[in-house]
Amino acid sequence: MAAERLNGRRVAFLATDGVEQDEFARPWDAVKHAGGCPELVSIKEGDISSETQGKPGQSFHVNHLVTDVSASDYDALVLPGGVKNPDTLRTNRDAVRFVSTFLEQDKPVAAICHGPWLLVEANAVRGRTVTSWPSLQTDIRNAGGEWVDKPVVIDQKLITSRKPDDLPAFCQSLVDSMADAIEERAIDRTSEASFPASDPPPSPTTI
Repeated sequence: MAAERLNGRRVAFLATDGVEQDEFARPWDAVKHAGGCPELVSIKEGDISSETQGKPGQSFHVNHLVTDVSASDYDALVLPGGVKNPDTLRTNRDAVRFVSTFLEQDKPVAAICHGPWLLVEANAVRGRTVTSWPSLQTDIRNAGGEWVDKPVVIDQKLITSRKPDDLPAFCQSLVDSMADAIEERAIDRTSEASFPASDPPPSPTTI
């Protein structure tokens, strides 16, 4: 992943206590390495505690409460897994609304492991093909999604993966999707600028 591909773009990582350490830290590092600005958004202030293979992991400092920011402030969203982390977030109305708005604004959203629980709660999997930790497949199907067993699945700007072993493909797909979205917006702006302005109305003729 070449540095500066993301050119300072802001990426929200939505997480709380119980987040899986590698599923948070490795995508975070991938975004930074590619020139992006990751920020931790949570439902609590201070620090959140992570887990690694069921044991206590590192703590991470919260940059913003979810109630103080919006999807419009960011270019992409990452939903790390763990079991407790997304299970807590999906019961929080503000967190679910935050996720929903990214999909409504057609911005890249990447979820791994149990992270797709939040997609289910946000009614964001209907008609989409996604993957996740295998125990979520019934929830996803009941919510109208198609579940597949693959390391990474990309459905438009929605990126999903199953587990920590899939992190290399997950991180690469996140950065690639963001870079593509940045390029797409740049092309749109160039196209808009290339259209000539409407001709002004003719001046009245004096007789």
